[in-house]
Amino acid sequence: MFGSRLRAQRMKFKYTQQFMADTLDISLNAYQKYEQGKRFPSYDCLVKIADIFNVPTDYLLCRDNFLKSLGVSADEYL
Repeated sequence: MFGSRLRAQRMKFKYTQQFMADTLDISLNAYQKYEQGKRFPSYDCLVKIADIFNVPTDYLLCRDNFLKSLGVSADEYL
């Protein structure tokens, strides 16, 4: 799920995978594995990704029920 949310946000902003990799200071291959769900970012990298897309880390981690308990709709990030 993380990978699909990550890809959806990247497509929404019209960023390339290379742009994301460069911005996060990681290899293109590492970033592609995030989107494929074969690898997960470190905590620091996850926070950077959330900052780039201006979304909570909980949204990227598919914690929709937790966001709802805080009164935040995950739909507003789609």
